[in-house]
Amino acid sequence: MSSSIEGLQFPVNPATQKPSTSQTGKAIISEALSLVDHKISQQASKEKDWRKNYPVYFKALVEHGIATTSNPIHIAKQGLHKAHHSFEFYRNGEQYLLKDVIQVPDIAEFNTVILKGESQDHPEWYVPYHGKNLKGQALLDQIQDWEQRGIIEPSHAQALRAAQAHPEWFDLSDRTMVLFGAASEAGPLPWLAKWKANIVAVDLPNANVWNKILTLIQQGNATLIAPSLESINETTPSYELKNKLGANLLTQLPEIAEWLIKFEQSLDLAAIAYLDGEKHVRVSMAMDTIMRLVSERKPNTSLMFMCTPTDVYAVPKEVVEAAHEKFLERSKLQKLMTKGISGLSFKHFFKASEQRLIHSDNGKQYGIADCLVIEQGPNYALAKRVQQWRATLARHQGQKVSINIAPSTTTHSVTKNPLLKAAFNGADLFDVESFSPETTNAIMAALWVHDLRNDLSVANPETELEHPLELMMEGANHGGLWRVAYLARSALPFAALYGLVRDKIPLKKG
Repeated sequence: MSSSIEGLQFPVNPATQKPSTSQTGKAIISEALSLVDHKISQQASKEKDWRKNYPVYFKALVEHGIATTSNPIHIAKQGLHKAHHSFEFYRNGEQYLLKDVIQVPDIAEFNTVILKGESQDHPEWYVPYHGKNLKGQALLDQIQDWEQRGIIEPSHAQALRAAQAHPEWFDLSDRTMVLFGAASEAGPLPWLAKWKANIVAVDLPNANVWNKILTLIQQGNATLIAPSLESINETTPSYELKNKLGANLLTQLPEIAEWLIKFEQSLDLAAIAYLDGEKHVRVSMAMDTIMRLVSERKPNTSLMFMCTPTDVYAVPKEVVEAAHEKFLERSKLQKLMTKGISGLSFKHFFKASEQRLIHSDNGKQYGIADCLVIEQGPNYALAKRVQQWRATLARHQGQKVSINIAPSTTTHSVTKNPLLKAAFNGADLFDVESFSPETTNAIMAALWVHDLRNDLSVANPETELEHPLELMMEGANHGGLWRVAYLARSALPFAALYGLVRDKIPLKKG
């Protein structure tokens, strides 16, 4: 590998002298499975078509995770250990294992820039939805509608109702909230900026990115805390700051970690940065490393993650039964149409969703919602799995962890994929709802506040869970994907087709 390479990188395959994302992904998933099923672990390590078959192994992680209450901890420990011993960090031509990144010499010191918003408005929460700002009874009615249609889980509805009933929760002047990927389109920055939060913004040194961040802060009532390698004079005008602020998670990882460790305040760390392709795995590993290092030095640190609905999860028995009931209640026309298409495609399309219940050693039964979308690829799945592992392990070790499934959202990163964009447009054919970014922002920001403020939330490690995987079941807004009558990816092409032609052909559901 060239000495010009800097920062966090996939490991080099000795046989090809090039990084291999598939080889690394297989090795990490294989190691995660190694203590719970040696056979499937070996099968994963030898898989020849990782791009096509990776869902098999991600589903195996969940199946074995369900089996015992100790397995999710074993899986998380093994997977994270392998990942941190695999990825490499380059600095000035020298190579380090990611686990040793804090030992990199000559770590630069960030200067801290503080900027206060100009608004005096009192913190307020509402949900922008279809052109209206829902609050009060209108918001409660919409929450009820989402719950009744199976768009959100009852625990998610309960959390939103609690947030609506406690407006005092939204004064975040006592919280210092670190946003990795602060300007993320689906992130909570627009709301935290209106809730008096102390916002530690970590994002790329990019004038456009920081112009967005600075504008939101200036218009709001929050306090911005930002890193800069330059010494910033207090009289520096805000229009010049956009060119001086920022930190790169991939190349300045040790600097960011050391900067955060020195904060006197307790920190709430949010892993919301997103990058396309293999960079998403790398930035997830960067965030994970910083979270680990800061948490080791500051044990009262809390963590926040937003899961994707297009993944595979353990789900309550009731969800499985609801999906099965929806399958049985299909209209005659839908049954005839889907049966014909399924037969013509040799049963590749319109497969029934997973109905099998799995017994756990805690005496309960759980199902599996397999909503993986192959088009998003194994790198995306691995990046999000790393976050689930960290959340599971951190809570097990006594940390407060807010991790909630966010709905499918029409962000630019999603809709630039024509298939996914069309599928979102046609998702309501299968009783699935996708959300606009402003709606997701409002909902998920409120969920984070709920998890920080409500001591009864499952984010609190003192709240007893009957199974570690229930951490991801609670508070889920999957947009209806968990309760679809079919395996989600087997219906995706037809949701996409419907989305493309719905304006021209008056198709009706049912």
